[in-house]
Amino acid sequence: MTTTDTTTAPRTVSRAEYCVIACAEAWRDNGEVLASPMGLIPSFGARLAKRTFSPDLLLTDGEATLVGLDGTAEGWLPYRRHLTMVTGGRRHVMMGASQIDRFGNQNISCIGDWERPARQLLGVRGAPVNTLNNPVSYWVPKHSKRVFVERVDMVSGVGYDRAEAAGVTRFHRLPRVVSDLGVFDFTGPGHSMRLASVHPGVTVEDVLAATGFEPAVTGEVPFTREPTAEELRLIREVIDPEGLRESEVRV
Repeated sequence: MTTTDTTTAPRTVSRAEYCVIACAEAWRDNGEVLASPMGLIPSFGARLAKRTFSPDLLLTDGEATLVGLDGTAEGWLPYRRHLTMVTGGRRHVMMGASQIDRFGNQNISCIGDWERPARQLLGVRGAPVNTLNNPVSYWVPKHSKRVFVERVDMVSGVGYDRAEAAGVTRFHRLPRVVSDLGVFDFTGPGHSMRLASVHPGVTVEDVLAATGFEPAVTGEVPFTREPTAEELRLIREVIDPEGLRESEVRV
């Protein structure tokens, strides 16, 4: 349950840039699908993936506008066509999560009891349809026990345990969860969350202390992979020259 020496990680790479790399990896080998990133870091990750190892991606702003490599609008995706891609599995969303549990059940609706919630959030929106019909990954910019919880207050996005119980697993897939501390997949027992990597400067103990359940940890947890020199150039000079990524992930 330990990581290798953090001094081996290049000091010139920021935590936010590791997060961009980790998000980009979610779309590796996806082929020709609609990438729907929600949030700054996921958007930068999707653009980086398309510019490098996943050139066939079709980029969107997360809603109904098709965007180019620089994020500018290039076209409109009619709602009917959008739904066709969703239900056909030709879309990979990276959503946010106000709460998420070990099996990937996600909440963006309310905090507290449904009958009298302490906080009203976005509502379930398209999360149930997304999670049951196309791959869905998650981005959490501030990892804490308030987000990574033992049990979500309301299920918006469907996790592995509930999908299996309902017998709706044909198109259900949660590739990864990226936070400002590390990366998780769902290869733990019973499709539970497993710590796949930690970002340089973070330890396994840091992640466990900030998580409201115990994720699976197998062997020596690696660091999130290093960006190549070309990837760093693209992030800093082409995709996000204004450095907006640093405002979303602060260490």
